[in-house]
Amino acid sequence: MRAHGICTDRWQQAKKMNKLNQHIKNLVSISDSYLSLILDKVVEKQFSKKEHLLYSDDYAKEVYFISSGCVRTYILDYNGIEHNISFAIENWWLGDLQSFINHTPANQNIQALEDTVTFSINQEDWNLLIKEIPEFVYYTRLLFRNTMFTHENRILQNLSFTAEERYLYFLNNYPDLSQRISQKHIASYIGITPEFLSMLRAKRKH
Repeated sequence: MRAHGICTDRWQQAKKMNKLNQHIKNLVSISDSYLSLILDKVVEKQFSKKEHLLYSDDYAKEVYFISSGCVRTYILDYNGIEHNISFAIENWWLGDLQSFINHTPANQNIQALEDTVTFSINQEDWNLLIKEIPEFVYYTRLLFRNTMFTHENRILQNLSFTAEERYLYFLNNYPDLSQRISQKHIASYIGITPEFLSMLRAKRKH
């Protein structure tokens, strides 16, 4: 059975929504009335460790803002081997954007690596906010731009960096993540085996 998180009471949700409130304000100048309209469309959902937010071939009906916890996005290759595409922690948005925007089956799996609290917006409400609030359009444009830059950098690293350089880049740019996820998941993300990652870690200690 596929779980889809547990919705909490609205009054409890409001107490925890300050992170999303502040995230929006940090990126765009927005009136309190427009901000209230956005937050009114948000639903809090909780996911247990190892629970999936999305499976490939399902339809991505929501995008998620991480209030607390850690999540990974991954795919399965033709041999059934997992390859981590990205991670998300507090104050990050995530989702299968192609599926969400184009209403097509998802290509990615999304799984909680820790007990995770998210704020989600469904497709209908997302499109409504796009139509009614110009500041939300600008906010989402910044989110998509940052996502595009991240993926472009990832491609460049995979093509031009050595495995050790990719590992050092990960440690330097995501120090919090390196302390919260397993070495197996880090190895998968940078495209090496866990055994080779152990060798790189041993080399750094010396």
